Amino acid sequence: MRKIKIANTDLCVPQIALGCMRINSKSREEAKRFVDTALELGLNFFDHADIYGKGECEKIFADVIGMSPSVREKIILQSKCGIRPGFFDFSKEHILNSVDGILSRLNTEYLDILLLHRPDALVEPCEVAEAFDILHKSGKVRYFGVSNQKPMQIELLKKYIN
Repeated sequence: MRKIKIANTDLCVPQIALGCMRINSKSREEAKRFVDTALELGLNFFDHADIYGKGECEKIFADVIGMSPSVREKIILQSKCGIRPGFFDFSKEHILNSVDGILSRLNTEYLDILLLHRPDALVEPCEVAEAFDILHKSGKVRYFGVSNQKPMQIELLKKYIN
């Protein structure tokens, strides 16, 4: 599997990230075969979000991959937060709580990448920056990014992020 380096990181990842949004629609055996086949093909970059299956997808993934420190060091985990039922929430409190839930469900101590999932029109960029700083300093998240954002939204956030 061809790999690419993610800019401004030390991550070299397969050019395909494997999305786990619907893993909860599979039987345990199908989910395990899905993950095992991906790993056999060199796909070790897994994408999650706290809203996928209301967190169930993360739990299923951790179970079928047999999450342990030795497994964790061989995979790259990306997850997303910021969507609540009916609205978006990039508040510091929500981001911090979301990450704690994600880590618990994935049975891991850190994420390689955390993305803000969808634009929050009411974003307070300084709160996002504070949350990112806390998460990075605590070792819970290595790198941060955004998903589904427009260039001007990214520029706004960049003004507050160190």
